Amino acid sequence: MQYLFDDNVKFSEVLLNLHTKSKLLTSYSKIGFFLFAMTLAVTLSSCNKNKNDVIPDVYVNFTLDINDPQFVNLIAIGADTVDARTNNWGSSAAGFNGNGIIIYNGGDDFYAYDRTCPHDYMLNGTNVKVIADFTIARCPLCGTVYSLSSLGTPASGIGRYPLKNYRTSFDGRFVRVWN
Repeated sequence: MQYLFDDNVKFSEVLLNLHTKSKLLTSYSKIGFFLFAMTLAVTLSSCNKNKNDVIPDVYVNFTLDINDPQFVNLIAIGADTVDARTNNWGSSAAGFNGNGIIIYNGGDDFYAYDRTCPHDYMLNGTNVKVIADFTIARCPLCGTVYSLSSLGTPASGIGRYPLKNYRTSFDGRFVRVWN
């Protein structure tokens, strides 16, 4: 009869080592399952972000020069609006229904929002007007006030959806806006 163990190794020690290794494998599989479940949950929840984007997508892609006298308000923290009809940029700078785009200088970065109120855009494509202090936008129809420093989220009023956001980049002089 052939033995699987050396004379110096006791059978109980071998069993203890096997038991410890199986516990370790069980711990690794629990950790692996937990990480897989968390990754799946984050992936699925990130797909829900688009449900808050009620304004239909339109092609947006333009660049503006903050040294242009027309956009002097963007040098300091605050907002300015872009109207494609007056800038001759065409539909790529018009936003949804040609309502225009709000550009906001947040100090560290630039943000761009569609000027269409998400609450009542289906009624008549109402523009969201930028208030004089350049940190909020107000819809003249429903009265919702949007905070431009908080990614266009409603600060007060009946609206519950944020303004449509566009991507931006800034190289020190030019602000590019696109989707």
